[in-house]
Amino acid sequence: MENRDLHYFPFYILVPGRAGSLQLDLLAQELTMFVLQPLKRRILYVATFEVIAIVMSTILLMFLSGGDAQGSLPVAVLVSLIAVTWNYTYNLMFESWEAKRHTSGRTLMVRIMHAFGFEFGLFVIIIPIYMVWYSVGFWMAFQMEAVLLLFFLVYTFVFTYLFDMLFELPQNVAAQS
Repeated sequence: MENRDLHYFPFYILVPGRAGSLQLDLLAQELTMFVLQPLKRRILYVATFEVIAIVMSTILLMFLSGGDAQGSLPVAVLVSLIAVTWNYTYNLMFESWEAKRHTSGRTLMVRIMHAFGFEFGLFVIIIPIYMVWYSVGFWMAFQMEAVLLLFFLVYTFVFTYLFDMLFELPQNVAAQS
């Protein structure tokens, strides 16, 4: 079955050794990297990210609020729906910015900037939701979101890094062609 939207690119993992780079036999097996059209890449990114985020948010909110899953799952889903909209919009703007700069990859600084920008925008939107849902003041909602923000800064960085390893950035494919 042929899919015109999906391309396969082989890559190898190289491990530094004494004399330059050695390719370990165990790691030398060809891995597959997928390339999706930009819209499909964004949809897959958001859907995968948010499913994991709902589960993790529910657990964290249960711990932070002292409640159960019934009290935390609905707010986790609501926040996820908001985050999906924000995630799509933010990544569309971010990738547009990258394309204008003719970026061929994401450096550590770019990944940090991406994570902080996304989380700050979400932080501003979510505090009022926690205040209303959990009937808490600004300071408690701020603390709850601060804990989640710290978790999601790490999660966003790691998830995006792994996602980019599996699904090549569209502008990198164009540069290789």
